[in-house]
Amino acid sequence: MVKRTGNQTLILKVFRGILVLLLFGFCQIIFAQNKIESFLKPSDTLNKKRLRTLAISETAIGSAALIGLNQVWYADYPRSNFHFINDNAEWLQMDKVGHLFSSYHLGSFGANALQWSGASRKSQLLYGATLGLAFMTTVEVFDGYSANWGASLGDVAANVSGTALYVSQELLWKEQRIVPKFSFHTTPYASARPNVLGSSLAEQILKDYNGQTYWLSVNVYSFTKSNAIPEWLNIALGYGAEGMITGNDELVNTVFLPESKRYRQFYLSLDLDLTKIKTKSHFVKTILTTFNSIKIPAPTFEIKGSGGTKFHLLYF
Repeated sequence: MVKRTGNQTLILKVFRGILVLLLFGFCQIIFAQNKIESFLKPSDTLNKKRLRTLAISETAIGSAALIGLNQVWYADYPRSNFHFINDNAEWLQMDKVGHLFSSYHLGSFGANALQWSGASRKSQLLYGATLGLAFMTTVEVFDGYSANWGASLGDVAANVSGTALYVSQELLWKEQRIVPKFSFHTTPYASARPNVLGSSLAEQILKDYNGQTYWLSVNVYSFTKSNAIPEWLNIALGYGAEGMITGNDELVNTVFLPESKRYRQFYLSLDLDLTKIKTKSHFVKTILTTFNSIKIPAPTFEIKGSGGTKFHLLYF
């Protein structure tokens, strides 16, 4: 019988200790994953505790967002009586498409959150899908009382359109076959007016309309039901604009890039519907649903409003 040396015994003890720690850690991870999966799994029936938590959370987050928006965006400017403005011709309507996008996805979040709580489909559409419209309308009221801005009927129409796009698809198909998506690339225009178009990447994503592209991503399988077509394959129709450093004039031609003009851009591209990727994990489903608002980089055909076409091997 061979005796173990002291070093061998110590090594075995350490090895056993490591195995115990790894097993304990693995069990903790599995337990945490199970808790997350259980939490994210939609309730089959109305869960009043979840519904109460959801109502409190949405109220708190919405109130905090509006208070923060008021302090950051409106507090430094004079107030006025409520008034409307006509800004429908500004930014080649890129801001209006942005309103539609925001209203749609806030409504989608509201409906999915109510589904998670086990609320009825009717409640999901009445109280969840209208979340974006309610929030964006409140912002529009803030604009109406600001002397520097004003409420815009064009913005209101775009907000209603975003909500209607979601609700109409649920009523017609019980699924979202056409999803608004967003992509962004940096442009040289922001450097001309960083206070308006953004001085950092985060600001430019929100403010530089030249780099924004909005898409309607259409799921091909949902319309064809052909087994030859992957369920996740989408065709995306995009809209963008370029040559803008102000909302409604040709200032770009006199102070920056004089060879450029304001023009629209239209795109045709491929995309993915991330919600069609099959998985049993509710955590993964939540992640995929969240990122399904972003258009993936893909080969893209562009038609320029100024004339001409261009093919992009990868466009984002």
